[in-house]
Amino acid sequence: MTTNYDPIAEQYKRSKQMPWRTFVEGYTLMELAGDPSGLSVLDVACGEGFYTRMMRQRGADRVTGVDLSQGMIALAQQQENAHQQGIAYIVGDARELPVQEEYDLAIAAYLLNYARTREELQSMCDGISRALKPGGRFVTVNSSPAFHFPASPSFRQFGFETQAVGDWQEGTPITWTFHLEDGPFDIENYYLSVATHEDAFRQAGFSEVRWHPPQLAPDGLEDQTSEFWEPLLKNSPIAFIECVK
Repeated sequence: MTTNYDPIAEQYKRSKQMPWRTFVEGYTLMELAGDPSGLSVLDVACGEGFYTRMMRQRGADRVTGVDLSQGMIALAQQQENAHQQGIAYIVGDARELPVQEEYDLAIAAYLLNYARTREELQSMCDGISRALKPGGRFVTVNSSPAFHFPASPSFRQFGFETQAVGDWQEGTPITWTFHLEDGPFDIENYYLSVATHEDAFRQAGFSEVRWHPPQLAPDGLEDQTSEFWEPLLKNSPIAFIECVK
């Protein structure tokens, strides 16, 4: 997991405001998470707390956010200090989650794609499974293991581009470049196959694994046509996964 988020924490926070992240990423993730009313929710790789706060606002009873980046957690804590939502934020590694309680639901936006090897992926899945109650669910969005990044088209119309570096094999780095008004920044993650993911989920103790395509929020058609969104929906570089323990 080589991307250091500390120096780009503020830029990454602003990238969450890109329309595709609102109308596709966020909408689909929240649809899959469902109504969290009364549930305990763990947001792994929570960043600056974007989805963590959303889960609390949607009615979750107890919410904890964990992220490896101190800079990201500092931004999340600033929001908590200002608005007092009752969210606990912790600096920690998904492979050894620093939580004692078990949760009803775990969510993660772009966590598993930072695993460079099958072993790292297994450690992440094991950590999340340990943090869930029996019957608990894990819902995540990641770079799609089914997408062939070496042949990726340009997604510049959505504000980002992707590039695979080197031969296409397990562990190949994938660079995501986000274009903001004040300039671009890069994030690196890694390719591991669909089969590798499914095997890791099963070994971690998840009894059900479901892959979901991205969905478009109805509001996404207010300013753009369906043709505009088609490249992101038809052959998408992101995938949504739902696992049940």
